[in-house]
Amino acid sequence: MTVRTRIAPSPTGDPHVGTAYIALFNLCFARQHGGQFILRIEDTDRVRSTAESEQMILDSLRWLGLEWDEGPDVGGPHGPYRQSERGDIYAEYARQLIDAGHAFKCYRTSEELDDLREARKAAGMHLALKPADLALPSDEQERREREGWPHVVRMKVPTTGTCLVEDMLRDTIEVDWAQVDAQILLKSDGMPTYHLANVVDDHLMGITHVLRGEEWINSAPKHQLLYEYFGWQMPVLCHMPLLRNPDKSKLSKRKNPTSINYYRRMGFLPQAVTNYLGRMGWSMPDEREKFSLDEMMTHFDIQRVSLGGPVFDLEKLTWLNGLYIREDLDDKAFLKALLEWAFNEEYVGQILPQVRTRVETLSQVAPLAGHFFSGLPEIEEGDFDSVKLGREELVKLLQFLVWRFEIAPAWHKEVLLGEVKSLAAHFDLKMKDFLAPVFIAITGSAASTSVMDAMAILGSDMTRARLRHAIEVLGGVSKKQAKRFEKEYRELA
Repeated sequence: MTVRTRIAPSPTGDPHVGTAYIALFNLCFARQHGGQFILRIEDTDRVRSTAESEQMILDSLRWLGLEWDEGPDVGGPHGPYRQSERGDIYAEYARQLIDAGHAFKCYRTSEELDDLREARKAAGMHLALKPADLALPSDEQERREREGWPHVVRMKVPTTGTCLVEDMLRDTIEVDWAQVDAQILLKSDGMPTYHLANVVDDHLMGITHVLRGEEWINSAPKHQLLYEYFGWQMPVLCHMPLLRNPDKSKLSKRKNPTSINYYRRMGFLPQAVTNYLGRMGWSMPDEREKFSLDEMMTHFDIQRVSLGGPVFDLEKLTWLNGLYIREDLDDKAFLKALLEWAFNEEYVGQILPQVRTRVETLSQVAPLAGHFFSGLPEIEEGDFDSVKLGREELVKLLQFLVWRFEIAPAWHKEVLLGEVKSLAAHFDLKMKDFLAPVFIAITGSAASTSVMDAMAILGSDMTRARLRHAIEVLGGVSKKQAKRFEKEYRELA
């Protein structure tokens, strides 16, 4: 048997370090066994998936040195490797499940589903909806089907008993079937959910081992049941521990930069980031902290993974990165790294139009454009004294902007300008007054190059990181404030 592993990210935002972490371990496991590593794009979310995000995934994984044997850009015998191009395949397998009595068409409306859940909650019953809970009277089912009502396809699941799932690291996992709902397999737009597409694709692509985050443990019974329904052999499962913040909470962009683009833009070396991700819950046999990707693949043993939540500590990564700079880079290599990082023609070419019309001597360029080549600005609370806003209103303005930028459909100046104008209207501020604190947060100065262009050039995660940094400099957001902010923001949205 040839070992085949895969990573299947969704192109719905910046490439996440958690994706790189799981990709790294899948790659190492495959290479340890002389196998193959596949990249598949799960782009069934038609609203949020973008080609720009997909390209960022490919670029960031390659930047880290993680190469795949098959994928949307390199091809392979099991394509297409984008789920959006495999719709007919999923529809056929959904029909097979319906014909075999393992799935059913559900015509329940979203309002009816909400009422069902609320009624069960009020009665103190489990919240998982079973086929019997969702069943309509036969005449009503026939009417809705005859009239062409929108519907989804759901899988049938047991109502009682325990599902036993075998895991490489956790041995036998027990999940109560009472907590497993009749999962949607095919959405009303004809696109599959993760659960159907994942199982069908893994089978058709010959995936033998699935290494994924532990957040998927509760989905394992559904996947195992689907394999049984289809009569297929299930891949061996391995649920990796989740990356954690220093406070042990799940790694999230609200507490830690999570985009690979951020670390790339901050000037971390790819080999240092890959090395650090390799230390997330795993260790070399000799326990050394600094090792190459090739060394990790040579010595990799999945049984050395610890189930204790690995902490993603930015200070430790920074220390390791410094070690690589001092020990692995001579002056020539250091210069090359600098040129590749930010002093390359493509990046500098975006900045030149911002500074050329604002300077009279070349010596003025560095002070004016320094924020394009730095990390988080060295700002203090007093830097915002010139902003004509109360402290709470100022923090709220920056927080709202972070939230709006988190859901921006694309990262282009025109899109960002639209978000800024919308919030300026909400705060009843002129654009100049709204952007005054944003100037300071992004550039470290009250006057600099265009802040809108700066945000577009710096990128989404660096921009949000600087805004969050400014919020912390201003004292942060208390729990009481957070509740008020979130309530107001929901009403605005």
